[in-house]
Amino acid sequence: MHEHDHSGHAHGHSHGHAHAHAHAPRGFGTAFAIGTALNAGFVAAEVVYGLAAHATALLADAMHNAGDVLGLLLAWGAAVLARRVPSLRRTYGWGRGSILAALVNAVVLLIGVGAIALEAVQRLLHPAPVAAVTVAVVALIGIAVNGLTALMFSRGHDDLNIRATFLHMAGDALVSLGVVVAALLIAWTGAAWIDPVAGLLIVAVIVAGTWGVLRDAVNLAMDAVPPGIAPAEVERFLGALPGIVEVHDLHIWGLSTTETALTAHLVHDGAPPAEAVVAQATRELAARFAIGHATLQLETRALASTCRLRPAHVV
Repeated sequence: MHEHDHSGHAHGHSHGHAHAHAHAPRGFGTAFAIGTALNAGFVAAEVVYGLAAHATALLADAMHNAGDVLGLLLAWGAAVLARRVPSLRRTYGWGRGSILAALVNAVVLLIGVGAIALEAVQRLLHPAPVAAVTVAVVALIGIAVNGLTALMFSRGHDDLNIRATFLHMAGDALVSLGVVVAALLIAWTGAAWIDPVAGLLIVAVIVAGTWGVLRDAVNLAMDAVPPGIAPAEVERFLGALPGIVEVHDLHIWGLSTTETALTAHLVHDGAPPAEAVVAQATRELAARFAIGHATLQLETRALASTCRLRPAHVV
């Protein structure tokens, strides 16, 4: 943290990293590699046996797992890039690569499930025999693959990126369980329509989960306030700091999917010293709001009256 006094105002800047970094810890490189290999192999098996067994539900799950492979590769690549140090051109480093990875992953996955939904509707109108036993066996393998992958990421719950990967893989294991149930119902009843209906249900589950990821990724790409942070609460906190009489030009945005930055102008009445105010602000912003990259400009009342960024509508 450092401050500089210039013409009646002070700039304060601090990296109060009291929270976990967005980057995957080094120990998860192996988990990414094994998880990607397992899921890629399983996708290939699902496609082969899904086409051979005329199983829409299996093909739908294959498309979902293909999205998982892409997601793992993108998350892995983003984690590697995020470790690169900032440069003169990329002064914030490569942390926003994780936002781009989430956005691309969500878009590709939604396009893929759209194609599967169309195929499921066609199969529903024109049912075809399904090799239920084959479907059940392949889906059981899926439960094992996704469950093992989830287990490898289960120790990273303090890192939101790793936690999201764990939840995604665990959710995929549940989807594969749904495919097994559909296959058993087909084997029991002989009703071929169960397969496309199960495929449509899986598509609905995927869309429901992916839509939230797409929304959050778009918001972060547009510099929206990250989920879980209430801007009004942050402004109230800053306004209640000792000696602060006004807060303006407040901006909060994501540097990555987990790193958050903030800038603000604080109008200061001169007591206590600016250094103490900035130190307290940056420390508590990190501890209370997980905002680890805060840049604060302290202004006198006179200087604030001439600040062109003071009006709320000015960016």
